[in-house]
Amino acid sequence: MIHFYLKFTHGVGGETSVIGKRIQALRKSRGWSLNELSERSGVAKSYLSMIERDKQQNPSIQVLEKLSHVFQIPLVELLPVDVVSTVDSENPYGLDEEWLEIAREAKLSGIDIEEFKQFVEYQRWKKIQDKKDS
Repeated sequence: MIHFYLKFTHGVGGETSVIGKRIQALRKSRGWSLNELSERSGVAKSYLSMIERDKQQNPSIQVLEKLSHVFQIPLVELLPVDVVSTVDSENPYGLDEEWLEIAREAKLSGIDIEEFKQFVEYQRWKKIQDKKDS
């Protein structure tokens, strides 16, 4: 399985949103009005308009999923080519080997995911407390 990481960058010097233009082109190619796209996707007409006019440059993944479903295209086809990067499914977060080994050791030693999460939360809380005390 390949994971896709979305990194929205909006260009330099006020370049227009490629996502908004792509959605507008797909809508128009089907002969749909904004109202019809809104009804089909369940996304507010005003929000769609903001995306197309580049007033909303970072639509949520949920909205993009709804639109890709309505257009019957993979979600990644709504995005600019330079936004999508593929990552190895064995290490989707790009962790270095030391972090992966720590996770493996925790699992092998019988620490369940909830215990690990509690430990991480405790460490975050402790750092905040230490900063307050300094």
